Amino acid sequence: MTQISFTSDGFVVDAAVVGAAFGFPASEIPGRLRAGEITSRCEAGQDEDAGRWRLTFFSGGRALRLVVDQAGTILTRTTYPAHPPAAGDLHLLATKARK
Repeated sequence: MTQISFTSDGFVVDAAVVGAAFGFPASEIPGRLRAGEITSRCEAGQDEDAGRWRLTFFSGGRALRLVVDQAGTILTRTTYPAHPPAAGDLHLLATKARK
């Protein structure tokens, strides 16, 4: 498998990519996702960013942000201190994006 692939259900990211960012073995990533210890968000690029997606993973006060193209090529990879947005914040972001 390439590091990131796009399917009809969305993106599939190799567990080794996420694990490396948070210091977990790849084998632990599926369980941590199911348990909600790792959460994620996907945002589609618009206008000059069309054809790109921003995939952000959150865990333990850290974030991994990947910007990928249609082929699943990682264009940028960034880790930084962060906390996932609250559900209300996501609704607010979605509302602002529609305006």
